[in-house]
Amino acid sequence: MEALLRALHVAAEKHRLQKRKDGITPYINHPIAVAEVLCRVGGVSDTALLQAALLHDTVEDTQTTPDELKHHFGSEVAALVGEVTDDKTLPKAERKRLQIESAAKKSTRAKVLKLADLCCNLADLLENPPPDWPRERRQAYVTWCRQVAAGLRGSNPPLEAHLDRLIRRGECFDTDTSSRLFAENT
Repeated sequence: MEALLRALHVAAEKHRLQKRKDGITPYINHPIAVAEVLCRVGGVSDTALLQAALLHDTVEDTQTTPDELKHHFGSEVAALVGEVTDDKTLPKAERKRLQIESAAKKSTRAKVLKLADLCCNLADLLENPPPDWPRERRQAYVTWCRQVAAGLRGSNPPLEAHLDRLIRRGECFDTDTSSRLFAENT
């Protein structure tokens, strides 16, 4: 418990000034949701994996370094975070392409973490789409999620089934009110 709370504290501090893409939700809600989905849906009780879930965006989206994570949380947690961290020096399209290509090459634990992250990101998109994302961009994100998920198969069937349900919901984007309609019909 102490290890998880320590990771939560660091993640909260690192993300304290950030908001999600909707511009309202505190960013820390996302890593908490990823850890919760890992536990509740995926049946994960692996402390290092849950710590990595809480810290998974710190290197990518804050000034946190891999060495800092290794120092405070050990090489196991740092390596898991590293496996799901994008190289922000690359253009966005290249990063997205690399996520599709590298998904199948990740360790099983990193695949499980990536599945939970995709589930939470897609659920956020369905429930609170960014106001500046047109329908086509939301559809493209759903398609991209499906492509990444293809490389993650076999790592955690409950998380895969959960993501599949979200993808099916997301494939129905046809109006700006689709999020509300999904919520009413599921």
